[in-house]
Amino acid sequence: MAKVLYETDGDFGVLQNRKIAIIGYGSQGHAHALSLKDSGADVTVGVRPGSEGWRRAESHGWTPVSPEEAVQGADVIGVFVPDHVQRAVWEAVVAPVLRPGTTVLFAHGFTIHFGQITPPGDVNVVMVAPKGPGHLVRRLYSEGAGVPALIAVHQDATGDARAVALAWAIGIGSARAGVLETSFPEETETDLFGEQAVLCGGATELVKAGFETLVEAGYQPEIAYFECLHELKLIVDLLYEGGMDWMRYSISDTAEYGDLTRGPRVIGEPSRQAMREILAEVQSGRFAREFVEENTSGRSMMKMLRERAARHQIETVGSELRAMMPFVSQAREQAEQAT
Repeated sequence: MAKVLYETDGDFGVLQNRKIAIIGYGSQGHAHALSLKDSGADVTVGVRPGSEGWRRAESHGWTPVSPEEAVQGADVIGVFVPDHVQRAVWEAVVAPVLRPGTTVLFAHGFTIHFGQITPPGDVNVVMVAPKGPGHLVRRLYSEGAGVPALIAVHQDATGDARAVALAWAIGIGSARAGVLETSFPEETETDLFGEQAVLCGGATELVKAGFETLVEAGYQPEIAYFECLHELKLIVDLLYEGGMDWMRYSISDTAEYGDLTRGPRVIGEPSRQAMREILAEVQSGRFAREFVEENTSGRSMMKMLRERAARHQIETVGSELRAMMPFVSQAREQAEQAT
């Protein structure tokens, strides 16, 4: 069983007297930068001048500088730009200034694991990956709690790479909740699989299929939306709080019987085989190559799929219904303001 690490297992002092540069100020970047600063670290935010991230950093009280300026003399460089631009940022900004003993930190292992970036052997390469979006990382830190995280060491040139990663996890509040050790391959492959087969791809397609089934059968789209999308949060909250047993305890006997007897008919062997194929594509690097090619060729497929998804009836009906529920829109507005 995996060992869970907490604040007492590390020392935030490892980061004291080290200059930290955080490149990128998006979802994770802003959360790490603000929380590390509040924990007492020396943090500089590097972001493209004039960008949305630059304006956001200024609104949060930073005096941001360009990425090129931020990394000058940095002891720890956190790379928080999106996966598909990390290689370009690495080659243009990070690689030219790396000194022996520098630590480079990522929040996801994609570019390292799939060979988009190959660091020199005399630097530390580590990962701290919170298991939650940045606005939640920041909010829970501010409330005195934290989001659990994974840490990993890809390269330990100085002998203290793990200590640096754990200190970082302490600084963003994750060690309050619990930290698990992993590897770059394990984090990357399980993360991509989870996103594609369950959390995002699997969940959204299941919701759409249920919605479409009810609408095609003649039921009101608004009722279908509530049954197949809106109430999903209630179930997920129960799963989050206590697992499947707690969810089944909390729902009606009718719902539980339907869950246990009908669920396996929806997610049966064909779905499991599709999951195995998706995992194999992740493990072999096929998905990574496809994603990199999509971004280098103009993202035509992604743009087309985004537009198609936005036109789906579940989105138009949902937008109208959410406008009638202020508590839903307020939650989204708060999340957007936090990032």
